[in-house]
Formats: sequence, C-alpha cells, structure tokens
Amino acid sequence: MSPARSGGHGIGRRQLLFGGAAAGLGAVAALGIERAVTRPDPQPAAEPVHGGETVPFHGAHQAFLTIAPQAVCALVALDLAASVDRDGVRRMLRLLTDDAARLTQGGAALADTEPELAARPARLTIGFGFGPGLVARVGGPAPAWLAPLPAFSIDRLEDAWSGGDLLLDVAADDPVTVAHAVRMLLKDVRAFGTVRWRQDGFRRARGTEPAGMTMRNLFGQVDGTVNPQPGTADFDEVVWCAEGWLAGGTGFVLRRIRMDLDTWDELDRPARELSVGRRLATGAPLTGTREHDDPDLDAVDALGFPVIPEYAHIRRARGDGRERIYRRGYNYDVPSSGGSVSESGLLFGSYQADITAQFVPMQHRLAELDLLNTWTTPIGSAVFAIPPGCAPGGYIGDTLLEA
Repeated sequence: MSPARSGGHGIGRRQLLFGGAAAGLGAVAALGIERAVTRPDPQPAAEPVHGGETVPFHGAHQAFLTIAPQAVCALVALDLAASVDRDGVRRMLRLLTDDAARLTQGGAALADTEPELAARPARLTIGFGFGPGLVARVGGPAPAWLAPLPAFSIDRLEDAWSGGDLLLDVAADDPVTVAHAVRMLLKDVRAFGTVRWRQDGFRRARGTEPAGMTMRNLFGQVDGTVNPQPGTADFDEVVWCAEGWLAGGTGFVLRRIRMDLDTWDELDRPARELSVGRRLATGAPLTGTREHDDPDLDAVDALGFPVIPEYAHIRRARGDGRERIYRRGYNYDVPSSGGSVSESGLLFGSYQADITAQFVPMQHRLAELDLLNTWTTPIGSAVFAIPPGCAPGGYIGDTLLEA
C-alpha cells in the first residue's frame, strides 16, 4: 500500500501533524492561555522530621522514665537459662548496655547486619528491669516488694503474660526503630535465656495531638490524669528508691488488662461517664469542667446522691490520697477470635518506690469495688526492679553486681 500524497484525495502525514497542531492552537485560543497551560503547584511546606532525635542513654536514672512516652513500645520478658550464674548475668548486662547505648544514639549494634535501620532512632529508649529470679541468681539483696503480687479476686492471670527474670523495655516514635532494636537485643541474649513473652503497645502517633495531652485508652477515656510529672520533686518522692543498689531506680508493676469493648459498646454515654467519674469529651471529673480539676468527692445531686458514685473508678483509685503511683500505659490490639469484634486492652505500667505500700492497697480497693471491673479483666501480671542508670563505662545493674 503506497503512502498518500500531498495534493491528492488522501491526507498526508505532514498535513495530519500540522492539522493536529492547528487544532491544538485553536483549543488554546478557545479556552484561553491561562486555562490551557498547566502551572506548577506551589511547593508544599516541608514536613518536620523527628527520626534523628536522640535521648541520652547514660545518667542517674534510666532514660525511658525521664521523658514523655513515645508512640510505640515493646516489652519483652526473658527467662534465664539454668546455666547462667552471676558472672554470666554480668556479661549479659554489659553486652546489652553497650548495644543499648549505641542504638539509642542512632549507632549500629556490634552485631548489626542492617545498620541503616538504626540510623533514625526517633527518641529510642531502652530500659531494663530485674525480676525476682535474676536478683536471686546473683545473690543480691532484694526489696521485700520484689515478688509476685498478692492474688486479687478480679484476676484471671495467664502464664503467657506473667512473670520473667529480665525485662527489656524498648520504646520510640517509630515502629521500625523498635522492631530493629528488639531484634538486636534478642541476638545479644540468645545465649543467656529465652523469651517468655512479648507485649507490644501503642499511643497516638507523634504530632497527632499537642504535646502533653493525656493518653486515651481504647474505651475513649483519658488515662492517667492524676500523675506526677518527671523532673519534679513530687515525681522524685513517688517514684525513685532512695537506698541500696536500687537508689535512683524504682519498682515496676505491669498488668495486662483485657478490655471488653464489645459489651462496652452497649452502654450509653452517661453510663460510661458514671462508671469512670469523668466526662468522656474533656476528661474533666463530673464535678468539674477541665481535665485537671480536682474532683469533689463530697458533692451530691438534687436527690442527695453523690455526683461521683461510690463505684466510680476515680474514687476507688484515689482512696484517701496517700497511695500514689506514676502510671504509664499503652494500648494493645491483637487479632480477635470467635464472634468478638476486638481483642484489645491496656498495658498498665505502674512505677513507685515501694510496690507494697503504694500499689497493692490501691489495687485491693479497685478489686473490691470498681464498676470498670465489669468490662476489664487483668490477664497478665509481672513485677520488676528497675535499677538506676549508669555512667559511661559502666553498665545497667552495676550497682547490684559490683557492690
């Protein structure tokens, strides 16, 4: 087939291209230059990048308790191998401390085959806790409170979430950072013990809410309003131990609390607020207007009934105000089974200088009468001593092992 020729009845290629161009120019004329020519969009403002932020590792206290909680955490408990003695524990803690100091500053662990994953620490902190078994293994003096909690009537504890010799507390504002750090630490300890459990938690992502906002749990409640603030004299008095190898450390209780969101959904809003004693929208006590207003536990309504019911959570938790703790919670959410919509809850962390004097009486009150017990069930419980921090050249636990 021969190509069409100019001047004949067919349309030549040159005419077709020229005609198309002319048609395009006509369209420009018809639409107007401003509409036909695409202008580049203005460059969006650069988003803030927080991945390079670091938290100093060395100091008088373990750093994770001195800063605002990060967005994600992984709590890992290990059981020591029967062959690990005092010297073995010392070697393990030196190795862990060295890698933790590197990772928190954005450096690679000694055996790190993916150093690129360590380069963005995103406020990574790595903390350590000693269970009763570890302290007994090294022959150290243990505080009287370093033991399993007494049995509470509301508990339905599972071994899968309870106990442990050594605690690794890994937290950052980025889940990739946390996952990588946990892997590096577990490579360090695989010759010394085995993982007993791992519990992963989360809060709002950084920047989702203004700094300093109280966390909301998956019931939609603000969680931990009455809390001493790190860096204050009040915090020091409530949290830090003052004597022996634990001076500058603290006692830690971890409770895994299952929350029955399916039946919680059946409550109307007033019933939810009465069970807690706070307004859901603002977190304010039912007798106040702002979250941090002091609740008036003596206030009564027009019929003479307490505005904050006797069974409300904030009344039961407060008691006479003498037992105080520092709470630091994370939500958890795992795949559900059966006909339930969710399998969710709270990793409730309680820090205090003396668990027996500060935490146990409060928990007894909550177990006896707290309407929230209708929708919450403790399924895990563990107690650890959180040793103080260490100086450069030292290691976490040296106050115990070098005494």
